[in-house]
Amino acid sequence: MTVQYENLIFSNSRWGTGWLSGSPPNPVGFPDVTNQQPQNPATPQTPPDKPGVSEFDDHRRPLLRAVKFGSIALIVITLISLAVWGGLRDLPGIWGVLIGAALGGGFVLLTALSVLITSNTDAATTGAIVLGSWLLKIVVLIAVMAIIRNMEFYDTMALFVTVVLALIVVLAVEVWGVITARVTYVG
Repeated sequence: MTVQYENLIFSNSRWGTGWLSGSPPNPVGFPDVTNQQPQNPATPQTPPDKPGVSEFDDHRRPLLRAVKFGSIALIVITLISLAVWGGLRDLPGIWGVLIGAALGGGFVLLTALSVLITSNTDAATTGAIVLGSWLLKIVVLIAVMAIIRNMEFYDTMALFVTVVLALIVVLAVEVWGVITARVTYVG
């Protein structure tokens, strides 16, 4: 069966802007792709400073995002807590917020930072440094809490609320930063 197309003209129709010669219009309404250049989807987009290496090939990218977003979240939580507790409890509320943000947010951020610093080492070294930093943070936490236990310059409720908020929010934002990072799985 032969179909003659010589007398057909399609102008401003669902098939495109027009057709006078060449191949017939797409009968099912798909977009015209005849003038597009072929693209190779396997070719990675490379940043200009590192030719041949994609930004998605950096195995540290999820950790960098976790530290970046966690730091931003800690700053936001600290500022909001300073405004609330400074207004409610004045200077003791401010001191409670600053100590709580340093303890709660610092604890979580230093863990991600220690993993990032040791990301180019073997698993045993990374594990040892992460475990050592965790033990050091526990010792510092106990020491700080023992030192300020009987002092009255800070508000204990502001300290508690800020520690809990900082721990929950910074950890959640770090997890979100890691799981939404786009990286290559096969090199």
